[in-house]
Amino acid sequence: MAPKATVYKITLQIADMDRGYYHDHQLTIAQHPSETDSRMMVRLLAFALNASETLEFSKGLCVEDEPELWQKTLSDEIELWVEFGQSDEKWLRKASGRAKQVQLFAYGGRAVPIWWQQNEKAFERYKNLKVWNIPEDEVKQMGELVSRNMQLQYNISDGEVWLSSDLGSVQINPEVLKSPH
Repeated sequence: MAPKATVYKITLQIADMDRGYYHDHQLTIAQHPSETDSRMMVRLLAFALNASETLEFSKGLCVEDEPELWQKTLSDEIELWVEFGQSDEKWLRKASGRAKQVQLFAYGGRAVPIWWQQNEKAFERYKNLKVWNIPEDEVKQMGELVSRNMQLQYNISDGEVWLSSDLGSVQINPEVLKSPH
């Protein structure tokens, strides 16, 4: 019998001084059996950095044709498509053609600079693509904050993120590898 997803109940309190966005979100998300705690926390970081009333998690890993996190208009157009890991150029080309904005949250420590060096030129042609690198130590520390019922506070200012919970806090310094043109 295949292992089932683990369900998490999460309260996010977001104070984003960079965007002037201050709001609480109640989320229920499923962690796929193959997903690590750290990766799930990168997904929550991406949500916090892009939070809005219409941003939502999709069916994600279970559906090939959708991003894991997206924002759609009332007419079902994709405004924001968010991917995670070290995606290939073909997948990002598809996303860039379907969405107004595409963001990729890369993580994986020393593998990221190698992957970036191999793909940077190809990614330049995508005018609506933003690529983030989340440092390995910070990804690991975020993973240590996981519990089944989480209350997370994200304070975002000058590109830095302070993530706090009852289990501790982490300062996150996401590096922007590529900004949209």
